[in-house]
Amino acid sequence: MTSADIKAAARKAAFARRKAAFAQGPGAAPARLTQVLAPHAGRPLAGYMPMRTELDPLPAMAAHAGPVGVPVIPGPAQALTFRAWHPGAEMIAGEFGALIPAAGDWITPEVLIVPLLAFDRRGFRLGYGGGFYDRTLEALRAARPTLAIGYAFAAQEVDHVPIEATDQPLDLIVTDREVIAF
Repeated sequence: MTSADIKAAARKAAFARRKAAFAQGPGAAPARLTQVLAPHAGRPLAGYMPMRTELDPLPAMAAHAGPVGVPVIPGPAQALTFRAWHPGAEMIAGEFGALIPAAGDWITPEVLIVPLLAFDRRGFRLGYGGGFYDRTLEALRAARPTLAIGYAFAAQEVDHVPIEATDQPLDLIVTDREVIAF
């Protein structure tokens, strides 16, 4: 079995676990995420617009005291860029159907809330396979300290995420049950 086959099978299983967890609701995850972000007031934050069964970071993003952006995919195999967002911002469909602000300044985040399909206790995440967050974190971390916070249901934890040399680890994971630091 190739690395691509292993990751494809892991993604399929992870989607099913996340869907089941989503049906149970977010629990304490939104309050935990807001609490984790509080010491980073003033620092530029990037969140994401939730899709399908992703855990919704919007309440924590709206509560952040500082600039907030959401990812924009500029093209295949590129790092993400981030456009300023605020509650009530006019949104349009971007790549892969993710909503992005129709207009606004570009920001360079120092703290990122990262969506994922699965995570492990080493701090690795299984994403959707495009490598966008890995490229983005690598570039941001090369320029300045950057905090990457995975946001997931506890049910998305697995024993071992299959990784490659380009996979970037997370610094924290916030779930409906706990905050895990690496």
